[in-house]
Amino acid sequence: MSPASSVRADARRVSLLAGALFGLAGLGSSSAAIALPVLAEDLGVSTGVSAWAISLYALMLAVATAVYGRVSDLVGIRGPLLFGVAVMAAGAVAGALAPTFGVLLAGRVLQGAGAAAIPTLGVAVISARYDGVVRAAALGRFAGVAAAISCLGPLAGGVVEGLLGWRTVIALPLLGLLLVPFLYRSLPTEGSGARLDLIGAALVAGTSAGLVMLVQSPSTGPVVAIVGAVLLALGAPAVGWWVRRRPHGFLPRSVLRNATVVRSSIAAAAVPAAWFALLIAVPAVLVADGWEPWEVGVVLLPSAVTGLLAPRFAAPLLARIGGISSLVLSGLVAAGSLGVAAGGASVQSATLLVVAVVGVTLSFGLGQPALMAVVGDAVTTEVRGVALGVATLMFLVGGGVGSAVVGGLGPVLGMGGSLLLLAVLPLLGLAVLAREPRAAAEPAE
Repeated sequence: MSPASSVRADARRVSLLAGALFGLAGLGSSSAAIALPVLAEDLGVSTGVSAWAISLYALMLAVATAVYGRVSDLVGIRGPLLFGVAVMAAGAVAGALAPTFGVLLAGRVLQGAGAAAIPTLGVAVISARYDGVVRAAALGRFAGVAAAISCLGPLAGGVVEGLLGWRTVIALPLLGLLLVPFLYRSLPTEGSGARLDLIGAALVAGTSAGLVMLVQSPSTGPVVAIVGAVLLALGAPAVGWWVRRRPHGFLPRSVLRNATVVRSSIAAAAVPAAWFALLIAVPAVLVADGWEPWEVGVVLLPSAVTGLLAPRFAAPLLARIGGISSLVLSGLVAAGSLGVAAGGASVQSATLLVVAVVGVTLSFGLGQPALMAVVGDAVTTEVRGVALGVATLMFLVGGGVGSAVVGGLGPVLGMGGSLLLLAVLPLLGLAVLAREPRAAAEPAE
């Protein structure tokens, strides 16, 4: 086998394994979402309140991912990734055994905090090992496999819930432990040895939590709204002050001043917002219409097939039109899909909802690797890990906002109304992206 063929084969193996691990992390949301109505009834909470099990998971997935990205710069990738998978497994067990909804939420927070290691570090492994067309193909494969497995979550969750109950559904991410041995030798162990800015991480976590709490507060009452507003109002200026004081801390000033990183990340955040919103909305609409959870899973199988096929066109498209143009296309598809989903939710049309999920899957399969490619090329190798972490943080905070909008505003505006409101986000993201100078946006040669 030639050296080039060997590199491509290795990239295929690593990207498939990392994508499968990322998919199991996503399965933690997509499979749990299908079980929310049963879970809520069993633990004595409303469906709107039960959506916190998705929102908090998405929030921790977003906030902690930048921590892992920074840690990987300091000590290498292997240790943080192994730690994250172990914490994800522990959270899955805690949630599966939870006697109350409060304990379940604590387990979900722990699970999300562990799962956050996978998106950034999976991308970091690929970015560190490969370049050019091989890297673009590996990133596309990584995102496609992850999306496909995540899309199988509703079917897996529905079948497992019907056979073994919702607690087993919560425990499904334990399967990630089986993949770690096959990736172990491919994980870099070298880092710079610098220190981790825990205060900066805490300030970012509190501010992000405030945003999600404020958006979802209509389903939980004024106390949550007040707490969220206070965290957001105090946290945003505190983060700015800390970045000025610690320019090389958790959020490096050099990364935050990089227009390509910031604007691309903000624009791309609409994609997971759409994805997490549909994770809650589609099962809620169809189950309320008399569908069984497993039937919802079956009808969403086309989205899993779409996730598997997405890399076949995403990587060539990314190489041909560039990262920024790919992000624009991804945002337009996300906005259109949310509009279709809003109509499907309003008339309870399973066909429209399935079309919307397929569209969002396509958007994710193109948008996530495009964002990683753009950010990876926009910074130096010394801060690539933290830049990817910051980008993934912004990207996945969108997921928390998406689930919060549906869970919080769905009871007020209706599911169709909340999805229609959410469709504005991709358009706002594209407006932000339009300010990016074209020359700075193209991937480096």
